[in-house]
Amino acid sequence: MTFYVIAEGVIAFLLVAGGIFAFTGSLGMLQFKDFFMRLHGPTKGTTLGIGCVLIASMLYFTITLREFHVQELLITLFLFISAPVTGHMLAKTGLHMHLRFITGTRGSTPEFRDEDVGQSRVARPAKARHPWRTRRQRKRPRLPS
Repeated sequence: MTFYVIAEGVIAFLLVAGGIFAFTGSLGMLQFKDFFMRLHGPTKGTTLGIGCVLIASMLYFTITLREFHVQELLITLFLFISAPVTGHMLAKTGLHMHLRFITGTRGSTPEFRDEDVGQSRVARPAKARHPWRTRRQRKRPRLPS
């Protein structure tokens, strides 16, 4: 009996902690001022929040069904591996596109190598041309009435 009470307490704690971390990660994405600061919300807080919820789900179904459930653990591992990599790639893209950042934060401005930042702006892809539209729309002659 006491094992189930302790397990329910651990699961409840993980669910509440996951909700708090996910909320603060989402709130950080809303409140931070520039692109580079906004990357911290989803890559840190939200990842940890979803990880806590998935581990709580794994514990709950392992205890209630009395067989080990590894699906949630695999999802958690994939999330913990892929989220930092995605955040790093987004930050590198922001550096290459010379996005503005706020210099009033604490700490010194980092010194980047030229190949990290890029020498000039990255060219944006050209807009797609629609085959049924032309640049100049020809005026069609009106038929006499």
